[in-house]
Amino acid sequence: MTIALRYAAYSDVGCLREGNEDSGYAGQHLLAVADGMGGYAGGEVASSIAISSIRSLDTPDDPRAEEMAEVLQRAVEQANDSLAIRIRQEPQLENMGTTLTAMLWSGSQVALIHIGDSRAYLLRGSRFEQITHDHTLVQTLVDEGKITEEEVATHPQRSLILRALDGKTPVDPDISISRAKVGDRYLLCSDGLSGVVSKKTIHETLAAESDPRAAAKKLIELAIRGGGPDNITAVIADVIETDTDQEGPTAAPQTVGAADQRDESTGPNETSPARRAQELRGAGGGDTAEMNPIREEIPAPAGAAPSSYEERPYEAPPAGGPNADGEQEYRSRSWWPIVLVFVIVVGAIAGGGYYFGRQYVEDQYYVGLSSDGRTVSIYQGVDTDIAGISLSDEVEETGLSVESLAPTDRQDVETNIDVENLEAARTLISELEKNADGSGRGTETQESG
Repeated sequence: MTIALRYAAYSDVGCLREGNEDSGYAGQHLLAVADGMGGYAGGEVASSIAISSIRSLDTPDDPRAEEMAEVLQRAVEQANDSLAIRIRQEPQLENMGTTLTAMLWSGSQVALIHIGDSRAYLLRGSRFEQITHDHTLVQTLVDEGKITEEEVATHPQRSLILRALDGKTPVDPDISISRAKVGDRYLLCSDGLSGVVSKKTIHETLAAESDPRAAAKKLIELAIRGGGPDNITAVIADVIETDTDQEGPTAAPQTVGAADQRDESTGPNETSPARRAQELRGAGGGDTAEMNPIREEIPAPAGAAPSSYEERPYEAPPAGGPNADGEQEYRSRSWWPIVLVFVIVVGAIAGGGYYFGRQYVEDQYYVGLSSDGRTVSIYQGVDTDIAGISLSDEVEETGLSVESLAPTDRQDVETNIDVENLEAARTLISELEKNADGSGRGTETQESG
């Protein structure tokens, strides 16, 4: 049995962004989505470099199954090195970075590499699941039970990514190997899709649309109807058996988004099969171009106010793309002072927020259980942690036994008792000792900071 892929890749700038910082790629041996960060030029450059660095893997010379993870890891490390080289050449791109989610195929064997918050989903029969894990602060908080899945959409730090390709830090991706089955459907997408369209709706759309092209277009249309606040990229691939499938696999590779508009060759990839195919197609041919603007008006229920996406209609970019008549070069020169001021202001706000936040935390005290849970301690700070970093320190281990406390006092200590300052905390300890049953302290009060 010979299996192959029938795929489609589409990207759209969305309703609010000026340029497309997403890049996507689909071929018989490689699927990939990269979501760039770093402003108008930086994000485009970063995602384009990432895709250019790995698309040379789309070749009939399949790596052995035991080598797939290593091959993919090396390609992603090369992408990170290419970002570092570009930053040294153009220091104004220092803050650029990109997510990357890619699948390398060798027969039915699939190697998946993932860094950031672009996602991969698998539809297998009636089962639909996300097969990547977001490298974001909010996902960490969900994993630790600090917030629920429902709270992610409204969390003020939902866009904070903990891992990405940035040319400055070592690559730390998730890598897995699996086996595909005939009939499987895979979706790779940027958060411009997954952050707007619910998982349930994505599942229903993938199950309802038999053609990958129709499914990809429908998903992007749904994201735009949801307001399109970010760039949107979708790569869909169906696993087929070539001997029995009437339509057959997709023949030509497809590059979409920023990687299809920019020439970010990175040395050896310049003459790869994907690069040559792209040059033969030219810019924006067929399914590989960005989607045409979706101008369809969605009728509102009688008496209802217009929705947000109807109030902000999508405007198509100028004819000829961002390179027409030197427009992109002009924008880069004219916008950089504004970007610089913005970065300085954001840095000042972040620095001030850190300073005052730290002052606030240091002014908080509470009484709770010691680290071993047997005695009562005084803490400075707030009883929580962010990304594994505790926001409180134990300043005094009182030696007061928890077992000796009155039942109501014990319950209060177990859930922490907030106090105004250290002196108030010590006064509270004295009161707890008076109410204790007499077994009292196990050790003398100690200061740890």
